[in-house]
Parts: sequence; C-alpha cells; structure tokens
Amino acid sequence: MPPYTIVYFPTRGRCEAMRMLLADQGQSWKEEVVTKESWLQGLLKASCLYGQRPKFQDRDLTLYQSNAILRHLGRTFGLYGKDEREAALVDMVNDGVEDICRHCSQLIYRSYEEGKAKYFQELPGHLKPFETLLIQNQEGQAFLVGDQISFVDYNLLDLLLNHQVLALGCLDSHPLLLAYVARLSARPKLKAYLASPEHVNCPVHGAQKI
Repeated sequence: MPPYTIVYFPTRGRCEAMRMLLADQGQSWKEEVVTKESWLQGLLKASCLYGQRPKFQDRDLTLYQSNAILRHLGRTFGLYGKDEREAALVDMVNDGVEDICRHCSQLIYRSYEEGKAKYFQELPGHLKPFETLLIQNQEGQAFLVGDQISFVDYNLLDLLLNHQVLALGCLDSHPLLLAYVARLSARPKLKAYLASPEHVNCPVHGAQKI
C-alpha cells in the first residue's frame, strides 16, 4: 500500500498541486473520493478537523489544510529551499499564490458570469509579482526560488494551468510565465502525470463551467 492517501472530491481543486508534486517525485498515493452526496449528509464534514477537505494521510500522520500539506511534503522531499533564507522566500511566494487562489475560487463559485471580465482584466497585475521573481532568479530560466524546484513551483504551475482552462490565451501576454509552464510541464515524471487520465479527465473545480 502507498504511504500517502488523499481524501478529496473528484476534482483537481485544492489537491492537484500535491498530486503533481508526488508524481514528479516518483511517489504513489491512494485516492479516497468524497462524493457530493456523502458530503452533504454531514457526517464526513463533522469528522474533519476544520469541517473541510482535503484530508491527507502520511502513514499515521493526518493533516488538513492544503498549504500545510504542501509544506509537509516540501520538508519531506527537500523542496523547501536550500536554507532558511530560501525557505522564507518560498513561504512568501506561496502566500501570494494563495491570494490568487482565493480570488479565483470566489469568481468560480459566487459570481462567474458577472465577474469574469473584470477578473481577467485585473489578472496581469496579480501575475506580475511572479514574473518579477522569475526575472530576479537567473533571468527567468530557473524556478521561483533558488536553483531547485520547491513546493511553491507546483502550486503556481497548478494555478496557471487552471487559468488556461478558464480562459484560453490568458497567459499569452506573459511569455515568461508561458515558458515557465512549458519548462516545468516537460519534467519527465510530471509530463507523464499531466498526460494521464487521472489528470486530464479530472475537472478543475466542482463547477459546471470547468
């Protein structure tokens, strides 16, 4: 049995970054799918520490909160920068990714049709900090922090791929980010996962638009 179990809805959602990380690191994991019907019954929700998924099992360690899970995996696989300085930068950048994730979730679940034009009009400004970080790090030819991949790279990659599903061409004015997506997506194990039915056939969110 694989040591890792992801308990989540049948979507990419808050778990795809950790799936990409595990796949790229050559790890296997088990999926326990939570259906909408079982969730609405309330028993599963009541059993969760914060009343929400995902739930992540690492042997006898149970974790909730997607970013806490990513940080745990970052420490486990050496994906948290090479020193305390880089680790602090990784945390900072991940908080920036989280800001956009929250904005995107609000758009998807609350006001998609009314808010999508404004959202994508403002998106370049939200993406600019990540372009700045890439330029500052080996002129955009490496990762977000340092010279090795970190857990925040998977998180940003997931965010950018999701936005390309939401609005095809939304990154066309961001060649540095497009190159970043292509570079990371070409990593052999990650490329295989991104081409797999488990990724391709899994909706981005539990919403009809995507």
